[in-house]
Amino acid sequence: MLETLNPQPQDKILALIAMFREDKRTDKIDLGVGVYKDPTGLTPVMRAVKAAEQKIWADQTTKAYTGLAGEPAFSAAMIEMILGAGYEDRAAAISTPGGTGAIRQALELIRIANPKAKVWLSNPTWPNHPSIIKFLGMTSVEYRYFDVATSGIDFDGLMADLDGVAEGDAVLLHGCCHNPTGANLTSEQWDQVIALLQAKKAVPFVDLAYQGFGDGLEADAEATRKVVAAFPEVLLAASCSKNFGIYRERTGILVAITSADRKAVVQANLNFLNRQNYSFPPDHGARIVSTILEDAALTADWKAELEEVRLNMLGLRTQLAEELRRATNSDRFDFVADHRGMFSRLGLTEAQVTTLREDHGIYIVSDSRINIAGLNTKTVPVLAAAIAKVIS
Repeated sequence: MLETLNPQPQDKILALIAMFREDKRTDKIDLGVGVYKDPTGLTPVMRAVKAAEQKIWADQTTKAYTGLAGEPAFSAAMIEMILGAGYEDRAAAISTPGGTGAIRQALELIRIANPKAKVWLSNPTWPNHPSIIKFLGMTSVEYRYFDVATSGIDFDGLMADLDGVAEGDAVLLHGCCHNPTGANLTSEQWDQVIALLQAKKAVPFVDLAYQGFGDGLEADAEATRKVVAAFPEVLLAASCSKNFGIYRERTGILVAITSADRKAVVQANLNFLNRQNYSFPPDHGARIVSTILEDAALTADWKAELEEVRLNMLGLRTQLAEELRRATNSDRFDFVADHRGMFSRLGLTEAQVTTLREDHGIYIVSDSRINIAGLNTKTVPVLAAAIAKVIS
């Protein structure tokens, strides 16, 4: 049987990781992998996470299974953190293995509920979105998002494309800082997108992995809260990898907002999907998060460290924009300071990206997306000088 298998296409980011590891240069810079790094190059364990794990170790008396939906305290804490209070009667939820697990379960739920639904994806989006949709045999449609010429939102194109959405289609929207370009919709643009999707009777599907990385924990939730408040049904996939720094614990949640009288049926279907795919979801990461969010002191410390992370990235953005202006004698890269989150797309060609890697040991994704958090104050000038050289 196994001799009939064909090789699968290699993931570009995983290939980049392998190339970086094999590079013997000691001054190489990794700006491809989407993990936060502190100024020393370490992806740290947050203080509150360490304290929560110590508390769990001391207090936990069993490793028995949780329920199919996972730990209720985790779901309740995450829903309140993301959406605020008032959704207890409308929110069905399951714990998932990371944000990608939540995306997979959401897409399966869409397929069960409406097999003919199309899933609308921004261009660009993350590779796992179209990959899972294709694997499930579902139909996806792209809508324009990023304007390469301005390094901003192609909002006219976005609205024109979403005008083709049909009733019952699912439209995948990026929460704060989530689009790989680093460009976010403004509050007014969100209002227009919401009004259009309301008129189309579409189902919004929000992917949120970077709450707290943009303008602050509460500010970063505003767009998602707007969407959820405006529709009778919304799907929300959220990850704890970045803002809690628990990447390897694979901690995520899928929330389905519905009517109070449909919540039990929706919850049963979510539980069913967990049972089909992995039965009981992982618990350790979810318990870390709920332990933090249920303890006022731990919550305060976590928020303080998250703010340190956010401000560090904002500082790097400002420094990089200034260094690039100085090195290139142009304002071409000023947008870097305006973008938010871990990523920005620099607008370089694939040939220029290759030159950065081969001649300067700087590793970025082929579409010129960089992880801002992979930099520090010493490597920012190095990157700026190398970019100025490859575009000259």
